[in-house]
Amino acid sequence: MQDDSPKAVLVGVASDRSEISLRELERLAETDGLTVVSTLVQAREHPDPATYVGAGKVRELAETVERHRADVVIADGELSPGQVRNLSRRVGVPVVDRAALILDIFGEHARSSEGRLQVELAQIAYQLPRLRGVGRSLSRVGGGRVVGGAGMGVRGPGEMRLEIQRRRLRRRAAGLREQVAELGRRRERTQRRRTQNRVPSVAITGYTNAGKSALLNRLAGAHTATEDVLFATLDPLVRRVTDGDLTFTVTDTVGFVRHLPHQLVDAFRSTLEEITRADVALQVVDASAPDALGQIATVHEVLREIGAAEVPEVLVLNKIDVAPPEGVAALRQAFPDALLISALTGEGVPELRTALADGLRALGRPSLRRPA
Repeated sequence: MQDDSPKAVLVGVASDRSEISLRELERLAETDGLTVVSTLVQAREHPDPATYVGAGKVRELAETVERHRADVVIADGELSPGQVRNLSRRVGVPVVDRAALILDIFGEHARSSEGRLQVELAQIAYQLPRLRGVGRSLSRVGGGRVVGGAGMGVRGPGEMRLEIQRRRLRRRAAGLREQVAELGRRRERTQRRRTQNRVPSVAITGYTNAGKSALLNRLAGAHTATEDVLFATLDPLVRRVTDGDLTFTVTDTVGFVRHLPHQLVDAFRSTLEEITRADVALQVVDASAPDALGQIATVHEVLREIGAAEVPEVLVLNKIDVAPPEGVAALRQAFPDALLISALTGEGVPELRTALADGLRALGRPSLRRPA
């Protein structure tokens, strides 16, 4: 059966983590409905200011695009509008960067009205300075999606002047910010009610696809659908968990990723504040990931950015049923207090539930007793 999905060529500038980063970029592309047909890497210290990669690699990239009949080129970095314009002109197909790809995926996976508003706001923030550089986007080749009619794909009629587009986008962004702020105020009122009702809270954090939703299901005995794709969960999901006389809430939050676009962090700040208000941050780590230590560092970086670095953290190493023993041992050496679990098989989850309850009690949070 012929695969009709759009074809993508990936391109990156070599660095210490280029191989890991490009593997992740390939998964991101696949999550967005693209088929990766080739990957090119150029060994250089800094990206070319005009075309991201040097002239020789640009020619090779153009030949690769023509040979594979690729539909789009994806750069493993954030490109300037000039780099997008110059590179696209020379290779003959649309060029997008890592940030645009992630924004596109968020646009597809946002389900709630608040999630869609936040994604559209992030897309506008990304596109405003790039109106000249993003004439064609993933949406034109079939792999991209647009939220609310104003995202990566905003183009407007051909005769529309750029300044009119900018004004309309700014007005739209102002309206979106107000809607997101109002939803945030509602969530804050709900949080205050939980506090008044003496309900402790745990926020699940972690890298995308680390198994956060599967763990939430295990902890709460729920059956929310999970997918083996990046960013399957964008909207916070809250469940109640009971251990003995203590009931607490557990919230599943959006997964993080290396080089998460700052527009998304800003747009999702009200949602991510669920973590800052939690009594405990439960970081779920995919112990089978080759760069698990790097993923932990990425999560800690984002937590610092949103002001959640001081929230007490419990770190769990997930997927121990498939993780290599030497990898688990290295992680345990770096984080000796980490708990070992498998959200898939349930191994270690009862002990984690008890550890969370004991930790909440130790923090001095009053318990909510179950009705007799």
